[in-house]
Order: sequence, then C-alpha cells, then structure tokens
Amino acid sequence: MFLFKYGSEIILRSGEHLILVAISMIIAISIGLPLGIFITRQPKLAPPILGLANAIQTIPSLAIFGFLISVPFFGGIGKNPAIVALTLYALLPIIRNTYIGINGINPAIKEAGVGMGMTDKELLFKVEIPLALGVILAGVRVATVISVGIATIAAAIGGGGLGIFIFRGISTVNNELILAGAIPAALIALSADFGLGLLEKNLNKPIANKPKIAIILGIIILIISGFILSTLLQQATTITIGSKNFTEQVILGEILAQQIENHTNLKVDRKFNLGGTFIAHEAVKAGKIAGYVEYTGTAFTAVLKENPITDTQVVYEKTKQAYQEKYNLAVMQPLGFENTFAMIIRFEDAKKWQVKTLSEIAKYSNQMQAGFGYEFLERADGYPGLSKTYGLKFAKIKQMELGLMYQALKEKQVDLVAANSTDGLIPVLNLVMLEDDKKYFPPYQAVPIFNQEILGKYPELVETINQLGGKISTTEMQKMNYQVDNQSQPVEDVVREWLKSKNL
Repeated sequence: MFLFKYGSEIILRSGEHLILVAISMIIAISIGLPLGIFITRQPKLAPPILGLANAIQTIPSLAIFGFLISVPFFGGIGKNPAIVALTLYALLPIIRNTYIGINGINPAIKEAGVGMGMTDKELLFKVEIPLALGVILAGVRVATVISVGIATIAAAIGGGGLGIFIFRGISTVNNELILAGAIPAALIALSADFGLGLLEKNLNKPIANKPKIAIILGIIILIISGFILSTLLQQATTITIGSKNFTEQVILGEILAQQIENHTNLKVDRKFNLGGTFIAHEAVKAGKIAGYVEYTGTAFTAVLKENPITDTQVVYEKTKQAYQEKYNLAVMQPLGFENTFAMIIRFEDAKKWQVKTLSEIAKYSNQMQAGFGYEFLERADGYPGLSKTYGLKFAKIKQMELGLMYQALKEKQVDLVAANSTDGLIPVLNLVMLEDDKKYFPPYQAVPIFNQEILGKYPELVETINQLGGKISTTEMQKMNYQVDNQSQPVEDVVREWLKSKNL
C-alpha cells in the first residue's frame, strides 16, 4: 500500500539524489585529481592543500548548507548550493588518494621511465596514473559513498533528493517515510560502492578483461542518464513554491501549488521542508521561490524585529507595508486561521498539578524539562520573552527538531514543548494546551508571501492565490494536520480533497 502511494515519488527523488551525487562527483574529480597531481610536483604545497580539504571535512554538513544560502552565484537554495557542498566534501579523499597513489610508486620505476627519455607528461600519463589508478579509484569510491549520505541533507535547502522523505518523516513522526528515504539512499550508496569496487578490482586483471570495465561503466552511465532524463521530464517547471519544515507548512505549500496548477497554465516546482523561517524568507526575497505561507506574528517579530503587539489587523497591515517597502514582497490575503505557539504538556501532568494556564505552570517549571525548537529559542517572540513574562525557570531545556517534540513528550523525555496550536497530534496524544493568559504571543495569521517581480511576470497568480483568502478554518487545518500526521495520508491527497470540498 505504501509503495503504491509513494512509489513514483521514490523513483523521482532517487533520480534527483543520483543527479546531485553524479554532478558533484564529476566536478570533484575534475578539481581533486589535478590538485592531487599538482601537489606531487610541488610537495611544499601538499600540507596546506590537504589541510584545507581536511578542515572542510570537519565542518558539519548542515553548517555548510546554511552558509551557502547567502553566498552569491553558488548559493541560495536548490541544487546549486547542494552540489557545491557535496563537491567540497568529496575533495579530500580524491586529492589525498591521488597524492598517496602517485607518491607510493616505486622510485626505481620512475627512474627507469626517465632513463628511457620520457618527459614529465609522458611519465605521468603512461606510468604514474596507470599504476596509481587503483588507489585513486578507492578515493573516488569513498567520496561517492560520503556524497550519497550527505546529499540527504540537501532537502533542507530545497535541493531535493531522498532527504525530502526523511525530513517529512521526522516532521510527521512517520517511520515509513523515513525508511522511504533512508533505504533507497543506502541502496544507492551500496550499489556505488559495489560498482566502483568491482571496477577497482578489474583494473588489476589482464588486458583481456578490460572490456568488462567498459561494460560496467557503460551500465552506470546509462542508469544515471536515465534518471537524469526522467527527472528533467517530470520537472519541467515554471515557478517554485516553498514551505518551512513542519507538516502544516508542507500542507499549505501544497495548497498553493495545487491551486496554481488548477487555475493557471503554470507548472509548479515544490521546494518544501526548507530549513526554517529565515531560509524561506531569503529564498522568496531572492526569487528562488515564488512564494510560501508565513505567519504575521513571525514576520512582524522574527523578520522585521518589531516588538510583539496583540492587535491582529495592525500586525497584518504593518507587516504588509514593511514587506512591500523593505523586501519588495507581497503579503496576500489571510487564509483564515491563526497558528500561534502553544505550550503543551501531558494530560496526566495537567491533572496532577491542576493547571490550565502558563501562569499556573510557572511554579512547577523548575521541576520540568522543556523541549524547544532552535528557532523558538532565538526569536524575539520566543522563549526569552516568554520566560521573562511568566517567570519560567526550567530544570533543563532540550533543543530538538519540531517533528521530534511530540515523541519526546509522549515518551516522557521532556515535560513541556513549544508546539503549534493547529497541530493534529494534540488531541490524538491527549495533550493539554496551556492558555497564554497574559497574552504574550502576537497574532499569527497564515498569509501567503510572494515575490513581486514574479507576480509581475505572472499577474494571474494574484487572483488565483487570493481565492484562498479566508477559506481555511482552524478546525480544517487541524483536521488536515491530523490526516497527515496520524493517519499517514499523502499530503497531495489531503489537499486535493480539501480543495474539492471548497469547490476550488
């Protein structure tokens, strides 16, 4: 049943994954092989070059992806920064093995070549590279396997690939989705390792066996080419819609995408599960995505750095004006519901302490462990202001991905989490949402944000998106979140049914 629902997408994402790895490896080999040869000729430069390549390997992959977002030309979101990051990670094994392979050749063999009158170029191509090819290929093999694994993180910046399933599975606490990304990625890595290992092994066999190498390479090239072609055919897109990295955002992104496809002649490329607010904001500012759904309170406090205020209409109007003037972004009509931060505890704890509000829970906070997302801990409307307003002093705070919070709360690894008021798992897991009795949080109306330049190219988008204004109620949003989170229904199906119910 699962494969029936997701089979075609697994093939598509596997193709994207292969493309990322194949392109990055071609670039890495093109850079790493000459560099490795170069430092065999200039030994003094070997330590700094190998040291730099080694230093890159020590940087956490997510940090490199995040850094590349703001880098011109090579950065942004999508496949370009993903390919750059994967190329950087693949360099060390290729450079090092090329250097070691050539330097490991018996000096007597090189001297014999020189004695026969070979030039340095002839010595390199006729003696050194053929003899070192096994070691060099071992480096390529290691680099390829590393790249397959790291490529899963590319989904966080819209690079596509099998990481989309993994991030989606984490955000929905769905092991099937996680495995749908992890198993094909592991199979690709094992296949690459086996294929390159077979190639490496055949290099040491007699010349009569060399045609086998050509056959193996031909099969690999045909498979990769097939995936590239099928992916390109399926992704003939015109505009891109993004979302942040939790269930509701993916649903809202899919609503925008299907609404556009249903009412215009435009095709939509979906870049969902982007790392968070600031990644999505930078992406729409730069035109890397046409639009995504934001929340007014988040835009007002986290992006515009304004102090929180409670008037819903004032926050909307001020955000709309500032986004237009500062970023050339259009804030469209609100979709009809608010999704505020919700402080959630287990029902048994609420009953034990007889608490319903944040003011009441404050006296017990020193006995509790809290679980917060990374963004919530830093935002102007997040934990710093909340703790000051209510006098919260938790025994311990754990930072975690949004998708892991409910699991942690259920398994009693934490006692309170900062979730979203429209989450479908709140009633399913019998959790209690504490009342913000001091009205700390600003209003969080869901509003589509679009790049004005893209709207200028496709003016039909304005009316199409505004048709969604006021259409989504809080109850409907909770229901859609529940269908995806708890019932494991595909987002596309859930959205399609909701649009039908609204005659859209």
